[in-house]
Amino acid sequence: MATQQIPVVVLAGFLGSGKTTLLNHLLRAGDGTRIGAIVNDFGSIEIDAMTVAGQVDSMVSLGNGCLCCAVDTSELDDYLERLARPAARIDVIVIEASGLAEPQELIRMILASDNERIVYGGLIEVVDAAEFEDTRVRHPELNRHVGIADLVVLNKADRLSDEARQKLADTLAELAPGRPVICTAYGRIDPEMFFDRGQGEARDAAVRQLSFEDLLREASAQGAPGQGIGGGHEHDHQDCHGCDHHHSGHLHAAYESVEFTSVEPMHPRRLMEFLDSRPSGLYRIKGFVHFDVPENRQRFTLHAVGNFLRFYPEPWPKGEERCTQLVMIGSGIDAPALRKELANCRQEVPAEADEHSMWGVLRYVASREE
Repeated sequence: MATQQIPVVVLAGFLGSGKTTLLNHLLRAGDGTRIGAIVNDFGSIEIDAMTVAGQVDSMVSLGNGCLCCAVDTSELDDYLERLARPAARIDVIVIEASGLAEPQELIRMILASDNERIVYGGLIEVVDAAEFEDTRVRHPELNRHVGIADLVVLNKADRLSDEARQKLADTLAELAPGRPVICTAYGRIDPEMFFDRGQGEARDAAVRQLSFEDLLREASAQGAPGQGIGGGHEHDHQDCHGCDHHHSGHLHAAYESVEFTSVEPMHPRRLMEFLDSRPSGLYRIKGFVHFDVPENRQRFTLHAVGNFLRFYPEPWPKGEERCTQLVMIGSGIDAPALRKELANCRQEVPAEADEHSMWGVLRYVASREE
């Protein structure tokens, strides 16, 4: 059975863009999700907000500058190893990079990790709408950072007129073709864009972030020295980000969640054609795929975020019905069109696909040599 993997999300953006505000929002709105946070500057975290969200000691805090400069790959692996231990029951790990960090280096470090319990969860680039042009002048590399992002959060968008906001959104679309751009204020983004809320097993009534005491007790029980660490029905729905439903005139931004189920197997080549050309705005795809290919009838777990795509094959659980179940999340996506495209990826004739048709899928099977 494949190991349950924890997504590692990189939260990047230049100084003042609103990364910490967004992180604090995620911590408050996690709804039972256990979040392990790795941050650069402990002092930038709002203590009052952290008290609401959980325990301050549930973080790995690096106060000596840029994360990608402060630790090498093996050291980051150590932090991730401690957060990803099954005993910690962490659901998602968020790395808040310092304002001057190089996000591409952080991504490389995560992908190079040998830890089988984690998976890259995407680069979220937070952009200050009001200061975007000035920031580009001071930091021309912003264009490149936006270009490699899996999701662009246009924060403080309420400070712009509709015309200016649309013009900036068009610029971001040019810098990051096909990537969703979510407009918001005060970092208020629905956590489902990043991770599945409450996805862990049943918790006790006092659901909260991990505290230092939690981890000390767990480490003691295992005989290890104590260490402080960081802690299907089909439907479409829209949610509002950065707005107060009790006030008019606030910023609205929608996202859609689309489900697709098929008891008929998927044709590998057709599915890969869909995935390789997935539409603009489609940020996440997750679920299981059923292929009916001789000598390769495993269940393939699919994980896609932005341009990142991986399949994880494993035997079908005993007694489980073999079918494809996918959830797609994005902004400005066409739900009926997505379902129609996926329906066209079904394998119409039994044994129509052969092992050669799986080559495109197998290119995206995770390898520890990466």
